[in-house]
Amino acid sequence: MLDRKRTAILLLATLVLFAVGCGGGGGKTDLSTRVIDIVATTGMVGDAVQQVGGERVKVNTLMGPGVDPHYYKASASDVTSMANADAVFYNGLHLEGRMVELFEKIKRDGKPTCAIAEAVPEEKLITTDNAHDPHIWFDVELWKLAVEETRRALTDLDPKHGDRYQTNADAFQKELDALHAFIRERSAEVAEERRVLITAHDAFSYFGRQYGYELKSLQGISTVSEASTADVQNLASFIAERKINAVFVESSVPVRNVQAVQAAAKSKGHPVRIGGELFSDALGAPDTDEGTYLGMVRHNVNTIVDALQ
Repeated sequence: MLDRKRTAILLLATLVLFAVGCGGGGGKTDLSTRVIDIVATTGMVGDAVQQVGGERVKVNTLMGPGVDPHYYKASASDVTSMANADAVFYNGLHLEGRMVELFEKIKRDGKPTCAIAEAVPEEKLITTDNAHDPHIWFDVELWKLAVEETRRALTDLDPKHGDRYQTNADAFQKELDALHAFIRERSAEVAEERRVLITAHDAFSYFGRQYGYELKSLQGISTVSEASTADVQNLASFIAERKINAVFVESSVPVRNVQAVQAAAKSKGHPVRIGGELFSDALGAPDTDEGTYLGMVRHNVNTIVDALQ
């Protein structure tokens, strides 16, 4: 315990040292003459910054494929990267739960930060157990608000290139409109009573609300909460009673959790297959379609629809 405390103190001390040398918020430093160094936490956030920033930004994303942001702890190199960056972009809404204190420290020291998901009005957020669900990217209409917040923050950092950020954002928003229509069209291929999505953790509530799916999951909105034996049995009973034909694993959550539900459902006389792997809290590998936000969502929708038909 003492070693962990000492490590935390060292990390914060390192952050203060670098932050003092990097300057404060937007407008204090003219960034228009060089590429802007951005640190983003998740792949979804990094993708939004890259889409809007284009060639004006260099994005370092801390959490790669298969990384669970609910569990992620910043390393010493992460702290240094954030301290040396021109700005830090993150999801917010407590997605990066173990980094909250670090973000607050960064802000107090004058480092420009932007929690892009917190631009969504509170009345549009889903609240569970007095906490906002942070997985807004699965409702494309809400993600458009996060992209607009990204544009606003980049323009605040670099106002001389505001028109360029606006042009990039407008182009990306059109792609998001097309993605939204694609999800609706593909989802319509599944009969309403068969649109039941069973996943490892509760990451798809916004998706279900927007596109007409009933959601059930083994864990809550954060994977930090452990599923009990009773949780496994209850979900298996639901699957057997409703004759659900497919359940889904997630790239950032251990497969064994869903496999336990699958085995429990079989013991109740209803074999259920794994319909495929979904990308929930992380994008896929770089240089693949799933390594982008647009490709990741399309992959998820195609996997869900094909399995539930």
